[in-house]
Amino acid sequence: MSSRTVIRNGLVITASDEIHADVLIEDGRVAALAATGTPAAESWTAEKTIDATGKYVIPGGVDAHTHMELPFGGTFASDTFETGTRAAAWGGTTTIVDFAVQSVGRSLREGLDAWNAKADGNCAIDYAFHMIVSDVNQETLKEMDLLVQEGVTSFKQFMAYPGVFYSDDGQILRAMQRSAENGGLIMMHAENGIAIDVLVEQALARGETDPRFHGEVRKALLEAEATHRAIKLAQVAGAPLYVVHVSAQEAVAEIARARDEGLNVFGETCPQYLFLSTDNLAEPDFEGSKYVCSTPLRPKEHQAALWRGLRTNDLQVVSTDHCPFCFVGQKELGRGDFSKIPNGLPGVENRMDLLHQAVVDGHISRRRWIEIACATPARMFGLYPKKGTIAPGADADIVIYDPHAEQVMSVETHHMNVDYSAYEGKRVTGQVETVLSRGEPVITEREFTGRAGHGVYTPRSTCQYLL
Repeated sequence: MSSRTVIRNGLVITASDEIHADVLIEDGRVAALAATGTPAAESWTAEKTIDATGKYVIPGGVDAHTHMELPFGGTFASDTFETGTRAAAWGGTTTIVDFAVQSVGRSLREGLDAWNAKADGNCAIDYAFHMIVSDVNQETLKEMDLLVQEGVTSFKQFMAYPGVFYSDDGQILRAMQRSAENGGLIMMHAENGIAIDVLVEQALARGETDPRFHGEVRKALLEAEATHRAIKLAQVAGAPLYVVHVSAQEAVAEIARARDEGLNVFGETCPQYLFLSTDNLAEPDFEGSKYVCSTPLRPKEHQAALWRGLRTNDLQVVSTDHCPFCFVGQKELGRGDFSKIPNGLPGVENRMDLLHQAVVDGHISRRRWIEIACATPARMFGLYPKKGTIAPGADADIVIYDPHAEQVMSVETHHMNVDYSAYEGKRVTGQVETVLSRGEPVITEREFTGRAGHGVYTPRSTCQYLL
C-alpha cells in the first residue's frame, strides 16, 4: 500500500532556496515540490495533510558527531541510543553519525560490531557510524579499506588522551596515507595531549583542582599547534582532513590558512563554543564541572572568530559532540581533581534551536542555518541528497518549525537522559513542532509519536565536499 502525505502552506528552506511551497511525500520519500496555490500543488491528494501556515519546512538536522553510551573515564555517557535518538528527534535532528570505538589490541570490526549491537532496534531516527581508530597497525590499515567499501567512510584519530585513544604522528600519517588511497576521511581531535598532560600534572601539584583549571591547562595554543600539525601531516599524505570541535580562534586561523592554500581541510564547531565560555567553567560549588569537555570552553572573545568562520565557510559544520554525563555520580568523580571529571556535554536536543537563535541574532542567515546543520554534514559524510535537503528522491526527513514560538531551555523540559541542561534558563525563539523521519511522524505537534527501532542503519558514500 502506497502512503501519501502533503505538507501545505509552509516556507520551505534548504541550503540553496527559500520558497513558499507544498511538499508531496510518497512512501517515505519526497515525491515533488510545487509552489503553494499552483494547479500542480492543488491537484495533489493524500491520506494526510499537514498545515504549515506561518511555519518553516526544513530538512531534518544531521548531527555528525555524537557519543551515545560511550565508555569514558571509568563511566558511560548517560544517553543510550534509545534515549539519545529520541531527544535528537525532539530537537529536530533526524540523522546522527555516532562513533564506534576500536579498543587497543582489538580489531576495527570488533568495535563496529559492538556499536551496531548497541544501536540496532533501539533508535528513533536513522543513524550511521564513524570509526575511532585507537591502534594503527597493518591489520587495522587493511580493515579501513573494507570499512570504506561497507559505508563506514570516516575515521577519527586523537592527538589527545595519551594512554586511551592517542595516536602518535607516525600512526596518524599511516592512517592518512591509507585514507588518501581508499577515499576515507580522517577526523582529528587536535590537541597536543602529551604537553597537556604535563600541564595537568603541574596544575594538580600546585593544588589547582577546580573545574576551571581544565580550561586553563588545555591551552588554545596547544589546540592551534595540533591543528597545524594535523594539516601538515594530511598535506604530506595527500589526504583530506576534518578537524572536530574547533574551539579556539588560533585553530580557526590555521584552518583558514590551509583552505586559502586550496587544501581539503574542513572544520567543525559546536554550540557550546558559540554560546558558552570559561565563565561557565568557573561557576562555584563544582557547578563548573557540568561544562567540562574537550576541546574546552574558551574565553568569550573566541566566539567572534567562530561565528566569522561559519559565515566565511572556513568552518563548515556545527555538530554537538553530544556526550552527556550526569552531575550526580558522574561529573562528581572529579571533585578534588579536575582531570577525573568525565569530558562531555549534553546538546543533541538543543543544536537546531540554538542555531535558529543565531539567525534571530543576526549571526547567520536562514539558509546558512540549514547548510551548517543539515546539508553540509550530509555532504561531508556521504549522506547527500538522501539526507540534508528537501528535494524529489530525498528521504522525507522533514521538520515543521515554528520560528515565532518562544521557549526556555531547562532540565525540567528536555528529553536527554541527563540531570542538568548546559543552557539552563536560556530563552530562545523558535521551536520544533512536528518531525517526520522517512515520512513517519516521530514528533507530532510537540508529542512523541515515534518508536525505538524505526531508525535504521544508513551506510555512507565517501565525502562529497572535496575541493
